[in-house]
Order: sequence, then structure tokens, then C-alpha cells
Amino acid sequence: MTGITLVTEPCCDSCGRAKEVLHYLSAEFELTVTEITLASDEGRRLATEHAIRTVPGLLLDGVLFSCGEVDEGRLRMTLASIRPIGGGVPALPPADQRR
Repeated sequence: MTGITLVTEPCCDSCGRAKEVLHYLSAEFELTVTEITLASDEGRRLATEHAIRTVPGLLLDGVLFSCGEVDEGRLRMTLASIRPIGGGVPALPPADQRR
């Protein structure tokens, strides 16, 4: 299962669209989505730690994927590349283990 953290602000149109994209993709991929507002202590910490300058900030398993408008196609391809296959084995080995 892929953990997604979405850093948002109220009244953010791009944040609303990102939530819609994640809703659609959750039908295709096993996702755990956590929304954190930038106004919270945790949101400010994540923004500082990951240099999130614009919302939404989207993290995949704790790694910054994007800031601003979410590219659904790019996100779908990334999720497909890390989706576990039979027995929880990743579809691709980590880059440092490829030959």
C-alpha cells in the first residue's frame, strides 16, 4: 500500500482537484491518503522539510512527488511502477539494485 500525504490549504482549487485525482486513483491502486492543512504545525513542518512552496504538496511514502497542480498521468505511471505484484514483491527493484 502506498502512503500519500497531501498538504493543502482551504479555498485552494488545485487542492480540490488533487483530492479528486486521488479519489479516482484509489479505485485502481491501494492508497492510504492523509490530508494535512498547511496551517497546522505538521503542515508547516512538512512544508519546511520538503521545501513545499505551493499547495497542494504531494508526498509518496514520505518523499516529495509534486507541488502545485497534480499531473494525473505522471502520478498514475509512478504508482504503477511501485505497485507490489504477487507476494508483495515490488514491480521494479530499487535503482541501486538494478543491473
